[in-house]
Amino acid sequence: MPAQALDLPNRRETVSAEEWRARVDLAAAYRLVAMFGWDDLVFTHISARVPGEDGAFLINPYGLLFEEITASSLVKVDLAGNKLDDSPFPVNPAGFVIHSAVHAARHDAACVMHVHSLNGIAVSAQQGGVRPLSQQSIFVLASLGYHDYEGVALRDDEKPRLVQDLGRNSYLMLRNHGLLTVGATVADAFLHMYLFETVCTIQVRAMAGGGPLVDVPPDIIATAQQQAAMATRGQGAGLVWPGLLRRLDRRCPGYDR
Repeated sequence: MPAQALDLPNRRETVSAEEWRARVDLAAAYRLVAMFGWDDLVFTHISARVPGEDGAFLINPYGLLFEEITASSLVKVDLAGNKLDDSPFPVNPAGFVIHSAVHAARHDAACVMHVHSLNGIAVSAQQGGVRPLSQQSIFVLASLGYHDYEGVALRDDEKPRLVQDLGRNSYLMLRNHGLLTVGATVADAFLHMYLFETVCTIQVRAMAGGGPLVDVPPDIIATAQQQAAMATRGQGAGLVWPGLLRRLDRRCPGYDR
């Protein structure tokens, strides 16, 4: 893809204020995923509903690195992954199989985030999955599903099984594959992914120590959601998202173009 393809007109004046806000947040999420080292070149996706447009979603232009994505370069698609705008970029319909399945079944999921992070995949390959080894793990374990590996997610017939395995959870471990989170906002999905990958990193390091491990008791996990609300003073991801955007402004500006 030629470098000049990244020099796009700014879409801010051609979309609604609500869509522009969603575009900025989603572009920021892509760049944060790259900043935290969870990206896999161009081979995963984060999608977000377009506010006020039923059946319309934003997703990455296929071929751009996550650190290159801007609000204007995001592509608007339908549930089949077909483009709904005049974007010059291609879209990978196969990559939208997972996202379209979740968006169609979970109307509360404004954002679906999927990554191939190294520690996440490592734990997804462990038979026991996520273990209650850290404070962070209690929040994941309180809302976690598992989906067995069926090969690269290319087939529509996998969708019902994926949706069933996610259920009403916020976290889904894709066996031998990676991690998936959903959220009512882009910020929520990102914070969930931060916790998910952190839990996996801690687990890999703890198990590498070779000694006996101490599990968090189940009764503590049972109250995790109440504890999370208290720890964030009821703000959830809203407590950290503005600071993450400020970090992006310092280290990787331009996502909001």
